[in-house]
Amino acid sequence: MAKSRIFQKVNLGGGGIDLLRCRVGLLTGRDRTMMEMYLNRTGTIGQMARLAGVNEANVARRIHKIVRRLLDGQYITCLRNRDKFSDEELEISRDYFVDGLPMKEIADRRETSYYRIRNTMRKIQRLTSVPEATE
Repeated sequence: MAKSRIFQKVNLGGGGIDLLRCRVGLLTGRDRTMMEMYLNRTGTIGQMARLAGVNEANVARRIHKIVRRLLDGQYITCLRNRDKFSDEELEISRDYFVDGLPMKEIADRRETSYYRIRNTMRKIQRLTSVPEATE
């Protein structure tokens, strides 16, 4: 029952689950394991919560956030336009759009300033918000 509620909130269409399965490969660690268990139905939210040692509501919220981030597509847009971004900017976009890290934590992790991260995110959002021209 929890699965259908999560997918209803995100409004997965016909190919949404297939798209989600493809993008799970972008995740690492605990998030990837949790999503693979969830999508392959190898564990219930209750079982995942017991394994992680947290409340079921926390697991359900985490899954919902991961699904939203994976289906958002901004990181995929960055990858499609990788020629417009430096390697560092692509790493920052991955940290922000895929891993869901706050800009302060990205700055600490990348040993750079918050100002630089904020400017990078503005550049990324400016470039990804422009609709792609059709030929």
